[in-house]
Amino acid sequence: MLSATPLNTILTINIDDNATRTTLLNYVLLGFIVVIALAILGWLARRRRQRDIPKPVPMPADIGSLHGEFEGFYVSTTLDGQPLNRVAVRGLGFRSRATIAVADRGVVLALPGNNVFIPREDLREVTRANYTIDRVVEPGGLVLLAWRLGEVNVDSYLRVEKTEELVSAIGTLLPNAELHNNSGKKA
Repeated sequence: MLSATPLNTILTINIDDNATRTTLLNYVLLGFIVVIALAILGWLARRRRQRDIPKPVPMPADIGSLHGEFEGFYVSTTLDGQPLNRVAVRGLGFRSRATIAVADRGVVLALPGNNVFIPREDLREVTRANYTIDRVVEPGGLVLLAWRLGEVNVDSYLRVEKTEELVSAIGTLLPNAELHNNSGKKA
């Protein structure tokens, strides 16, 4: 006849000796290294897939008169309509503090070490959003700036305190002045 072994005896691991503890620690460290290596490989593969995305237009000598300047955060740039697919090339891959300047000739995203100029003719839409990759905020808490980077349509997400003022300032640059409210519907 078989004797029943208590379940807590089966699930108990004896980690009293140093060799077992060292072995478990080595497995944990190995697992951590594998996860980090996979993350790095994933980021490099994303950059390789997006290498055909062109560089932003160079900053012109004169951007015209200033419509507004806003301090805040650059959250991300994603492919058009894909708020979870980050653009990881051309200095657009990382979240940072930013100064957003709206002028006659376009919008300037002044990021640390990288100024991105978006010409007026490349602007497609400005609206408000609730989420993008790695960021979820209150309804309408992000400004979604849709624009063309060469032949690729992208969406940049910005977080500023004066959201309505930024949307209005950029809206004056749009050819058909189509502004949207925080639900994405035409205002």
